[in-house]
Amino acid sequence: MQSYKKNIVVALGIAACLFAANAQAQDLQADNMLLFQRGSGGWSKQYHGKAFSYNVQFSDSLKADIAIEAKHDDANIDNESTKKEIRYLVKAYKQYHNPKYLAAAENGIRFLLKAQYANGGWPQYYPEKALYRAQVTYNDNAMINVLNVLQDVALRQNDLEVVDKSLVAPSAQAVKKCIQCILNTQIKVNGKLTAWCQQYDQNTLQPAKARAYELPSISGSETVGIIEFLMSQPNPSKQIKDAVNAGVEWLQTVKITGYKVASVTTPGAPNGRDRQLVADSSAPPMWARYYEIGTNKPFFCDRDGIKKYSIAEIGYERRNGYAWYGTWAQRLLDKDYPEWVKKWGK
Repeated sequence: MQSYKKNIVVALGIAACLFAANAQAQDLQADNMLLFQRGSGGWSKQYHGKAFSYNVQFSDSLKADIAIEAKHDDANIDNESTKKEIRYLVKAYKQYHNPKYLAAAENGIRFLLKAQYANGGWPQYYPEKALYRAQVTYNDNAMINVLNVLQDVALRQNDLEVVDKSLVAPSAQAVKKCIQCILNTQIKVNGKLTAWCQQYDQNTLQPAKARAYELPSISGSETVGIIEFLMSQPNPSKQIKDAVNAGVEWLQTVKITGYKVASVTTPGAPNGRDRQLVADSSAPPMWARYYEIGTNKPFFCDRDGIKKYSIAEIGYERRNGYAWYGTWAQRLLDKDYPEWVKKWGK
């Protein structure tokens, strides 16, 4: 019996030592995220104007430089910024039990709550709001990424159950406000609901221009993420159902069949290749990034902001440097929406 008790004590001691060692362990990427976090609580997608990796051992001199840059007001939600760090840090906290990781993630959530407009939308950047950065931004799923984080906080799921419970109610309220913003920004044409633009004026909630080649339009890309989020609601209202059904109907109406975008050998072009729209009867349906409001005609732009109706009419740089077409809605139409209809009906 004494030997048994001794073994139990030894085992508990080993477990305690392992837990203590694990609690003191560090994660390189998480530690670097602490360095880059802005005073506002969010993160920037760039370091000295360029994309960067957290998986780097920074020298002391670079850490000092990063600390200077972290004083900037350029935190944003573009290209998964802030959302990416919050999700990584809570996972790192659950593994290493470093309270600094959790505190940083919670400050990131507070940043998202502070940055929300009264109309429910989010700017791309906060507190800096120069140019189009102040617009209500769906572009590249910026607001949808924020909503998925806050919804997980509100529902205490997907690792975000570890955050401070005081963040639950504000997160739920923020999600509710943004859903109303989504419903308010669904574009109507001749009184009929269609889908969504990439970005909206923060004051009027009217479709707006961002970069020169990102004109007011209905988007075949961002619309998909918005619909998927609306379908994730646990008890959708009639207004949400109407929005989903109308958005899906619009996607069905504007899908493009019998064509694909291909990189074609083109003598004289940079790298000897160019992107072209080519006929292919076996290609899956695809969607244009931009559809003209009122006509549903796909359009394209160079950096001069002049609308063209064929990808062949714009210059090589923009033709090959932007996602003008994609199969974005295929899974939604083939799988996710039919399953949602089975559950909730039309």
